[in-house]
Amino acid sequence: MEATANFKRLRDLAPRWRFPERTLHVVDIENLAGTAIPTIPEVSHVQGLYVACLGFGADDQVVMATSHLALFNAARGWPHARYRVRSGPDGADHELLDVLLHEDVATRFAHVVIGSGDGAFVLPAAILKDRGVRVTVASRADSLSYRLRQAASDVVYIDLPHAVAA
Repeated sequence: MEATANFKRLRDLAPRWRFPERTLHVVDIENLAGTAIPTIPEVSHVQGLYVACLGFGADDQVVMATSHLALFNAARGWPHARYRVRSGPDGADHELLDVLLHEDVATRFAHVVIGSGDGAFVLPAAILKDRGVRVTVASRADSLSYRLRQAASDVVYIDLPHAVAA
């Protein structure tokens, strides 16, 4: 029975072996900036804090979501990302959830960083962890959901002088 369990685990991980170790960063810029329409300097500042705390690998991918009102500032302040746009209540969250839940992230990435403190990301974080993906949450200290902190493998507070792991 143990051999069957090991085989299933190897089968689930097998597609990832074809890819180099890389990280997917899903970023809710409005959440990390703490405002609905962050300015270009605010977006650039968040990017600087984020990179200083987490770094980026050559093969990493960034998916950023925002409303249509903040798209221009997000793209100018944090270039070279894949942008998803949806307006309305929790629009950015819904776009990032779509990526995490419907793009087979676990077979392509060994590590996922969720750049948001919203509790909406608890379920995808738990699913990814169950599939063997390391999940880090990057958030402002005052906006992190308790349940998301519990669901993550580790947490980095981008607004504190030193990164704090949970």
